[in-house]
Amino acid sequence: MPRKTIPEMSFPQIYPLLVAKAERKGRTKAEVDEIICWLTGYDEAALDNLLERDITYAEFFGSAPALNPDRSLITGKICGVDVATIEDPVEQNARYLDKLVDELARGRAMEKILRRSSAS
Repeated sequence: MPRKTIPEMSFPQIYPLLVAKAERKGRTKAEVDEIICWLTGYDEAALDNLLERDITYAEFFGSAPALNPDRSLITGKICGVDVATIEDPVEQNARYLDKLVDELARGRAMEKILRRSSAS
C-alpha cells in the first residue's frame, strides 16, 4: 500500500496520536484542543463534530474558519524540516500543529505556545 501524503491523512486518526504525545508528558487533551482551536479557528463543538467524520488534513485545514495569522510566528524544525520552508499550505499547517503539540509535550507554557505576549 502506498504511503499517504500529509494532506491525504485522516485527521481523526492522527488526533489521538497528538493527544497521546501530550498526555505521555503530563499534559491534557484539553490543552491539545486549545492549540487546535487557536490554530484553526474551530470551536470545541466544531472540533468534536469533525472528529466524528472521516476527513483528511486537507479537508480539515481547508474548511478551517480562521487560520490564525500568528501561526507564521511558529519556527523551528519538525521531522528535520524547517516549518517556514514548507511550500504546501496543508502540510505546513499540519507541521505547525505537530510543532505546537511538541512544545506542549516539552512543558512549554501555553501562553508561549500560542504566541501570546504577557501584556495581552
